[in-house]
Amino acid sequence: MKMNFKTVFIAFVLAVCPAFLFSQNGYQNPIIRGFNPDPSICRVNDDFYLVTSSFEYFPGLPIYHSKDLVNWEQLGHCLTRDSQLPLHKAFASGGLFAPSLRYHDGTFYVICTNVSGGGNFFCTATNPAGTWSDPVWVDIESIDPDIFWDEDGKTYFVTQGGEGIRVTEIDIKTGKTLSPEQLVWGGIGHRFPEAPHIYKKDGYYYLLLGEGGTEYAHSATIGRSKYLYGPYESCPLNPILTHCNRIGQDNLIQGTGHADFIQAGDGSWWIVFLGFRVTQRYAYYHILGRETFLAPVDWPKGGWPQINGNGTVSLNMDVPTLPLHPFEKRPLRTDFDERQLGFEWQYLRNPARENYSLTDRKGYLRITASPYTLNETEAVSFVARRQTEYDFSAETLLEFNTSADNEEAGITLLQNNTHHYELLIKKTGEQHVVQLRISVGSLFYIAAEKTIASNKVKLKIDGSPFQYSFSYSESNSNQYHELGKMDTRYLSTEVAGGFTGVMIGLYVSSNGKPSTAKAYYDWFDYKTEK
Repeated sequence: MKMNFKTVFIAFVLAVCPAFLFSQNGYQNPIIRGFNPDPSICRVNDDFYLVTSSFEYFPGLPIYHSKDLVNWEQLGHCLTRDSQLPLHKAFASGGLFAPSLRYHDGTFYVICTNVSGGGNFFCTATNPAGTWSDPVWVDIESIDPDIFWDEDGKTYFVTQGGEGIRVTEIDIKTGKTLSPEQLVWGGIGHRFPEAPHIYKKDGYYYLLLGEGGTEYAHSATIGRSKYLYGPYESCPLNPILTHCNRIGQDNLIQGTGHADFIQAGDGSWWIVFLGFRVTQRYAYYHILGRETFLAPVDWPKGGWPQINGNGTVSLNMDVPTLPLHPFEKRPLRTDFDERQLGFEWQYLRNPARENYSLTDRKGYLRITASPYTLNETEAVSFVARRQTEYDFSAETLLEFNTSADNEEAGITLLQNNTHHYELLIKKTGEQHVVQLRISVGSLFYIAAEKTIASNKVKLKIDGSPFQYSFSYSESNSNQYHELGKMDTRYLSTEVAGGFTGVMIGLYVSSNGKPSTAKAYYDWFDYKTEK
């Protein structure tokens, strides 16, 4: 049988270059949207797994899975038991900092620091979806830990401690330190050298770290040495990733840094890292928190890694990807008809579990009032999901069974315990009212109030880059009435401080008094264009 040139060429490409033939062009950053900072990644065969920081929220440390580095689905959380994650009275942006995710000899490791209680630890699992072990504590004061296994069979803890990056040999079974901490590299001289990861490649130890602080001057830098303990030489391209320069200054993505490399099965190199989306160019406010981004890496043998050509990235990445494997999109509505909340929902600190039920009334989430308020660092009656886009709509229908004026229930936009907005229902005398309430630092006031006919109401928040709009509707009506608007910037990190992003929460409070008031949430809708 005769074969023409075209047939032979196609057969050659299929045999030799399948990854090239089936790669696809382009993806959108961020790859994991909303408050998902400090990403760390590992690969097992054709599967990628990733973890991000969760701070004072419970369960802790979300675990994500992907087949292509672009599309991600949450598998669960690493820390799901109170014994694993003590967060009692954890302050805002306390709790869990800067995890690493590694795979070694058939076991997954998550390595992290609980700054609110316990310090450094690692947990293990044979399946990243869980269950994970209780923490193995490591008595090292430095934070941002990672584990590195060298070719000699020894295991090392890699941390950041003040003036630079430290390396300590540990017993991987017990967590006991086997050597003193040793400072190996201070980076290129920018402030806050942190987030270290060590890779062994082409006879070199490469040490990747973040510098400049996790703000607008953030960056990723890298050094290398023939020896684990150094000395490390700085890459001539440093910083290899940053938008704190002329080319990145008007980018809608800022604060890029805190990164981790991964090599795909086809040999290509990639980097995941944190950044944040600002509301507009030169308007330096962000409310979504730090998110997870992706960029391609050119890393020649014996050479230095170069990220996306010039160390900057964009929202629309016009680069070849791995063959794409998208996941089924989650429904816009949560009907509360399952026995457990979805992985996207989280509590503030360790929850009082008796205050929540999905079985008390079928098809409803019941939340019982706590005496604590959102202003306190306590186990408030509150469950929330991340705001993932500037443009969104969040809506819920609730029935509030209350008998006292001090009791309230509703929906909140919460950046931290000093900066949040509430759209709530409560009683005033014999009447029910809907209120829009503002908490911004020392400012605490009711912005608007309307009387409604019953204890059932629909509450709705519409978001845009610069404003939130708050509306309500009587339960038997689809006509919404706007109660007020508020600027988004007062919930921004630049104003509120901290390391988290805005969470959209459902809550019930009796404002310091004992109570059995209950709110029944029928459904919750969250709509975006993404």
